[in-house]
Amino acid sequence: MANIAFRADASMQIGTGHVMRCLTLADALRERGASCSFVCRPHQGHLLDLVGQRGHQALALPKLQEVAQPNRNGTAHTHWLGTDWGTDAQDTQHALSAHMGGQPVDWLVVDHYALDARWEEALRAQAKRIMVIDDLADRPHDCELLLDQNLGRMEADYGGLLKGKTTTLIGPQYALLRPEFAALRPQSLARRQSAPQLSRLLITMGGVDKDNATGQVLTALQSCALPAELRVTVIMGPHAPWLAQVQAQAMQMPWPTEVLVGVANMAQLMAESDLAIGAAGGTAWERCSLGLPSLVLILAENQLPGAVALQKAGAAVAMQTQQEITGFMEALQTAVMAKEMLSKLSVAAAAVTNGEGCRSAVDHLLEGTHV
Repeated sequence: MANIAFRADASMQIGTGHVMRCLTLADALRERGASCSFVCRPHQGHLLDLVGQRGHQALALPKLQEVAQPNRNGTAHTHWLGTDWGTDAQDTQHALSAHMGGQPVDWLVVDHYALDARWEEALRAQAKRIMVIDDLADRPHDCELLLDQNLGRMEADYGGLLKGKTTTLIGPQYALLRPEFAALRPQSLARRQSAPQLSRLLITMGGVDKDNATGQVLTALQSCALPAELRVTVIMGPHAPWLAQVQAQAMQMPWPTEVLVGVANMAQLMAESDLAIGAAGGTAWERCSLGLPSLVLILAENQLPGAVALQKAGAAVAMQTQQEITGFMEALQTAVMAKEMLSKLSVAAAAVTNGEGCRSAVDHLLEGTHV
């Protein structure tokens, strides 16, 4: 049996995306006979309980009483770690050694913007091989396998950043999506080809949405003259700090608006929606796999390149303000305009990824590994 460990965190600042995509990969690996464990720091908003609920081993690093000052040589996201990389490496070494009885794991998968080649090299005694999941191409790595699922990313972007021989999986064809997205793809694409219309709107701004982008979207929509038959579905995470306010706001919307928390059927909800307004994170690839037209809100600087790439490909419309949202939605008032715009966005989105990327990643991890 292959033993594979993940080092990823979720928090109010980081969000949930890194742990969630690692869970998707871990679930797929378990289907192929591997045993997976997660090493996580219990920040506020952590997902250690969810890891356990999904049937994987959850290894909690020591909870930090005070946030240590990041070392001067840290990465751009060092503050996400809550400590310096050396302390985190030591804590992770101890956790893995105790879990594995001193034996190295077959693979250590690292999905954390605050960690780089120094941390990875320090963990070599605890891992036979290391995989890095990255989106930024802004720091060096010491790994055998690197996955960057972003549209517009080129292998050359990692030139000079990879130590030794590294296999790279670059582009949204390697996006780590749950199997239900590929399974629902034919059905979702078929209904969009028949008669595109705007009757079901999906809003999903990430698992945390610490700045209440969801509320801003609802405010922008209130001034739009949209179809009377419109139905709005809002998806939020259980740790979202603005959940109660959004629920109250939803009750005042001109159209029936439901707020769902911690959904387990996101693929089905997306397949049944005509348009999505969402963050420019990992859910962008979920929407693309189902050909779901979308407005992409840029909520952080590191999301800008991905959002721009999606818009350049015609797969989404990138926006940053409430006024831009209102303007786009107003353009969809007529059935003819809605059909034309939604159809074009859907076709371009579906061409970005087919949702089979997780299978490719699993094949690379288990190739030559005894399971």
